Amino acid sequence: MRIQLANSLNGKIYLPGDKSISHRAAILASMATGETRIENFATSADCASTLDCLRKLGVEIKKENSMVLIKGVSKNGFSAAKTELDCGNSGTTMRLLAGVLAGQNFDSILIGDESLQKRPMRRIIEPLTQMGAQIESENFCAPLKIHGKSPLQTISYRLPVASAQVKSSILLAGLNAVGKSKIQNPKSKIQKPTSRNHTELMLRYLEAEIEESFVEVEGGFVQEISVDGNSKLVAKNLNIPSDISSAAFFIVAASCLKNSEIVLKNIGLNPTRTAILDVLQLFGADIEVLNQKEICNETVGDIQVCGRGNFASKASSNIISGDVIANLIDEIPILAVFGTQIENGLEIRGAEELRVKESDRIAATVENLRRMNATVEEFPDGFRVEKSDLKGATVDSFADHRIAMAFAVAALFANGETEIIGSECAGVSFPEFFETLLNVKN
Repeated sequence: MRIQLANSLNGKIYLPGDKSISHRAAILASMATGETRIENFATSADCASTLDCLRKLGVEIKKENSMVLIKGVSKNGFSAAKTELDCGNSGTTMRLLAGVLAGQNFDSILIGDESLQKRPMRRIIEPLTQMGAQIESENFCAPLKIHGKSPLQTISYRLPVASAQVKSSILLAGLNAVGKSKIQNPKSKIQKPTSRNHTELMLRYLEAEIEESFVEVEGGFVQEISVDGNSKLVAKNLNIPSDISSAAFFIVAASCLKNSEIVLKNIGLNPTRTAILDVLQLFGADIEVLNQKEICNETVGDIQVCGRGNFASKASSNIISGDVIANLIDEIPILAVFGTQIENGLEIRGAEELRVKESDRIAATVENLRRMNATVEEFPDGFRVEKSDLKGATVDSFADHRIAMAFAVAALFANGETEIIGSECAGVSFPEFFETLLNVKN
């Protein structure tokens, strides 16, 4: 894909359904009793992997465009797959299904592509093993051979890192345990979830018995979440909001290009996902939320962005670190691009989790920024990028969808033409990305 300098972005933008919520909707609808109609299901390859795996586990699924109809089999009504379950590039598919399959009375094998086979799975293997499942792996990476057990034992588990995927895996396993399983998030300075809470919200919407509380400890608070294995999920129709992580690329682009004005429709505004808006507004971006409402326990609204061409920063520091990082983790590559456009640049610390995503996103971001003439310093847990005059260059997606999309935005600010090698990987989360971008680019 080749992209050139833009003057502005203008128009209304309708984005695909949220990838994180779509995964959970498909899995929990399969575990429910009854039929679920899911509207605005994500178009991503990752979510297609989840549907394919569920079909192999005996779930009847019909899909028509962005509508998915799922006939639930209940919590432990899945059938053993006749083949390996291919999760493609999706860590969410692998980690969440591992939690489901841990509580079934059959064996399963979860596989993935070359990138997924490098991603760390010890973080789910250890708690699921404590609950009674047996999981075989090589160096705690995929493929995973899961010897399920029903019922599982309950667990009380403190997460070593803030991870919605690990938390969700344990919660899903807890649905097939006898009694209440309890999870503690890492310590936080404030009484606020330290990772995405889509699973908890959807479990509550589907009438699972789930409780949340905060326990005060020295230096902060620990969030505790428990789920009762006696819970029965009731099928209810679901409407998936559009993906704020996908919206972030357009929000940054429009904020930085003078005379831009876009409205992104029906975006998910879950408070554990809106840190990107808070950060951009803190640095002076002109962003307004309109028509806010609640749908299926999720907050949804429209986002209006105007490009003013300059920023009146309210930030006391250009360093982003601490608790907020977990709620910004997918947006950090595009924030790095934003940093090239603002006074005093931007520094990200405490983001070492980026090293074990679809690519080493810290290294990939730093290398591509340097190719585009940015001044950037790399750290083990992040980077510092200075305000820079970007130049068109050949950059590499490193087969990572968020890197491909972040540098498509960088290309809009760069003099000359930018070529993105492997740009087709954007389809992992947002197949329509480049078409949508070209429709609003001036």
